[in-house]
Amino acid sequence: MSRVVLPGEAIGIVGGGQLARMGALAARAMGYRVIVADPDPACPAAPVADAVVQARLDSPEAVAPLAEQVAVVTYEFENIDPAVLERLAERVPVYPGVHVLRASQHRILEKTALSEMGVPVAPWRPVTSAREFRAALAAVGLPAVLKTATMGYDGKGQVVIRRPEEAEGAYARLAGAGPLVLEGFVPFTMEVSVVVARNATGEVRTFPVAENIHRNNILDLSIVPARVAPETAVRAAELAVRVAERLEVIGLLAVEMFVLPDGGLLVNELAPRPHNSGHYTMDGCVTSQFEQHIRAVAGLPLGAVDLLSPVVMVNIMGEHFPLDIPAALTDPHVKLHLYGKREARPGRKMGHLNALAPAVDEALERGRAALRRLAGDGRA
Repeated sequence: MSRVVLPGEAIGIVGGGQLARMGALAARAMGYRVIVADPDPACPAAPVADAVVQARLDSPEAVAPLAEQVAVVTYEFENIDPAVLERLAERVPVYPGVHVLRASQHRILEKTALSEMGVPVAPWRPVTSAREFRAALAAVGLPAVLKTATMGYDGKGQVVIRRPEEAEGAYARLAGAGPLVLEGFVPFTMEVSVVVARNATGEVRTFPVAENIHRNNILDLSIVPARVAPETAVRAAELAVRVAERLEVIGLLAVEMFVLPDGGLLVNELAPRPHNSGHYTMDGCVTSQFEQHIRAVAGLPLGAVDLLSPVVMVNIMGEHFPLDIPAALTDPHVKLHLYGKREARPGRKMGHLNALAPAVDEALERGRAALRRLAGDGRA
């Protein structure tokens, strides 16, 4: 069994963005030191970390000094060269493991692993040539979405194909990006996600199911508890636990799913880290996802995941700036979290609001109203 990392020791985080920032805040509240590795010495996590190892995250040699300063390493996003983590793992434990990173960052490996677990997924086929693309279209049918196998997030690296005449153009657009995946559309009623935590002793806890609504392929808001049948919520949690256990995750795993009209579920994507759809836990649960991740990778017992109140998380994007913060916070049940990014650009996540209320519909209205006040009606 891996040793317990105690407060006073240092935790390393590869990547210094907003997830590292919020993870560092949780770790420091528990008494840990935090060192992040990032190319930018003024990254969002820098002001709350004890130190920054300035390094390109595609260079194992540049990131290697992090291992000399910490007792355990984790990472804040999955678009990392596995060789970086393999180099670190020669010196210190790295959680979730490199095998989890490999499975989650490559859609072909991810969907193959899920299928081998017996986890339901949408129809899909790998595409590595024009010939395979035509065969995939025949097998999957239209409408479908063609995606890059790696480096895709927030709708990047994918093209929707609705009509046969769109197929060749879609393939030409992505053909130079390496292996591709063609996924069939499914008639889902909503998208949900479950953040599951697992530690080295095999203790597992799932946070309440979040109902996710996207705008322009980017998460707009998460509604908790999700407005699904109780048996659907139970099944979603069971699927998340199955995946986490089969992958032997230590840390967090976010499992995104489609809910079908009959209440069935299809797993869409995995993210082995704190997740945007889990930000509601910062104000809505006994333990936040960030504290839970620190507990898990440090080898501590996991915290309670009870929902304290219905809550809606609303993303704050670059297009919402400039912000009228006093106006947004006129509702005392709204909590503001900003990420410390220096430049606000359209489509860039700059922060989020958590709105709490006795009922989920009231929380939803509070969150939307707070964003309108924050950004002005014309930009929300």
